[in-house]
Amino acid sequence: MSNDEITLTAGDAEVVLAPANGGRVRSLRVGGTELLRQGERFGCFPMVPWCGRTRDGRFRDGGTVHQMPLNSPPHAIHGTARDGAWRVARADRAEAVLTYDLVDPWPYVGRVTHLATLTDDSLTLTMSVETYESSFPAQIGWHPWFNRTLDGVDARIDFSPAWQEERGDDHLPTGNRIDPRPGPWDDCFGMPGGVDVAVLWPDRLELRVTSREEWVVVYDQQQEAVCVEPQTGPPNGLNTLPRLVTPIEPLEASTTWSWRRP
Repeated sequence: MSNDEITLTAGDAEVVLAPANGGRVRSLRVGGTELLRQGERFGCFPMVPWCGRTRDGRFRDGGTVHQMPLNSPPHAIHGTARDGAWRVARADRAEAVLTYDLVDPWPYVGRVTHLATLTDDSLTLTMSVETYESSFPAQIGWHPWFNRTLDGVDARIDFSPAWQEERGDDHLPTGNRIDPRPGPWDDCFGMPGGVDVAVLWPDRLELRVTSREEWVVVYDQQQEAVCVEPQTGPPNGLNTLPRLVTPIEPLEASTTWSWRRP
């Protein structure tokens, strides 16, 4: 099947997927209004097989230390799949499945499957990592860049996390949990009941980002966009809170963006 861009439609919502550009969601338009920042690096890309920064690009699996390229020195950031071309396994009017086989520099054999399902008022993204060979630690997450301004109205982020991961000078969690602090943020938060974050453009649109996972990174330090990133563990989680992919048990996660107008 062609790896050209795929357009999904439902009601007045339209999603464009870009398999050849890291499998990202390139565009989400609701009622003709673009919600995602446009550009080759933006939209919403899958973070896999790790999320956020991995300290010094190194992670340990048993007695072996693996070194990833330092694409955000001194760390490795956001996984490898966003840099690759994904394959289209299936696509119809409102749903598509993309796959990506993990390759060097990732040291393990594995396949990532990403399902996008669009309805009139929501987009659900479901990702899994599976292997038929050696088990390995991994993470799954999503990195959307939502436009800060819609129709001249600035976004406001509304959520109630249980804690904030204290951020060190190296931008990584120190391991201490602190009371949530006001923004601006480039920070990881814990929501043990599941991620539930609202991005509000008052009198224009309300977008809710939800997930059964309990970790979310919120980034709002750019003028153009705000980011709400559900993920299966905190930054540097390959070292501090790894999730294991095994031949019998894949790693799976999902997130739903739902929207409504006032």
